[in-house]
Amino acid sequence: MSFHSVQSIVDAVGTSLGATEWLTITQERINQFADATGDHQWIHVDPERAKNGPFGVCVAHGYLTMSLANLFLPQLARFDGLKMGVNYGCDKVRFPAPVRVNSRVRGVGEVIAATPMGDNGVQAHIRITVEVEHQDKPGTVVETISRLHF
Repeated sequence: MSFHSVQSIVDAVGTSLGATEWLTITQERINQFADATGDHQWIHVDPERAKNGPFGVCVAHGYLTMSLANLFLPQLARFDGLKMGVNYGCDKVRFPAPVRVNSRVRGVGEVIAATPMGDNGVQAHIRITVEVEHQDKPGTVVETISRLHF
């Protein structure tokens, strides 16, 4: 979906942004995230030990799946004529279900709030649900907050 003004975002509150393409969560991606964050817990990075763990295989870090919001958001929404945009934070982050290695995930977006700020600015709240293929529960649900200036 494309937005070109503060009002176009305000008018989109309650609107679905659709879904991204599927992305496979590989062991390599999990290991790279572990290296970047220093979180090398065995449930993430030790496939042999994980076989006997609670999930039967390695699982992605919750924060890895949350960080995918940064990958998925520009696939879901385009902001034409934007002078500047910044990530302001997140609200209500949840990790309802594990994301097992080699699972396919995608982002589903919805504009849930938009508050005009000053001249040509808006604070937009966009919920990103990280769906896991063949799972009823999502891996992550995160309400992103962006400050956008047109």
